[in-house]
Amino acid sequence: MFPRDPGDERPGEPDGACPSCTALLDQLDGAADHVAERTNLVIVAKTPIDRLLAFAEARGWSRLRLVSSAGTRFNRDYHAETADGAQRPMLNVFGRDGDTVRHFWGSELFYAQEEPGQEPRHVGTLEPMWNLFDLTPEGRDMAFEEQLDYRCSCSMR
Repeated sequence: MFPRDPGDERPGEPDGACPSCTALLDQLDGAADHVAERTNLVIVAKTPIDRLLAFAEARGWSRLRLVSSAGTRFNRDYHAETADGAQRPMLNVFGRDGDTVRHFWGSELFYAQEEPGQEPRHVGTLEPMWNLFDLTPEGRDMAFEEQLDYRCSCSMR
């Protein structure tokens, strides 16, 4: 989430938030209370906690539990950081078995070669936005990219 991928050319600060991560968290914030009835949902970002909380407040996130992994190897150990420190979008699931916490699942599809003409879909199944697009006759627009801010004079289709 912070800093965004060095190759991300979408509008925004080079060391700012990733638009795709932001879109996912915008959607998860609304589901967080429902999810909390059955499990813990924790968002981990490798940025100082003050910066993360300020961004969350600006986005209106009030239900997400946010933690900073700054100064730790967590992101690197769980495939959310490259050897040179670039952050990667990664979803990890952990489970508790008594006093032991184990890694249960990770969205490694991010690292898999996508099929020709198909966008990578490593966390897309979780995002209501992409699921809604999948239900439309047009499907997912391969040219569509999440943005931190949508300012256009677009009319409804």
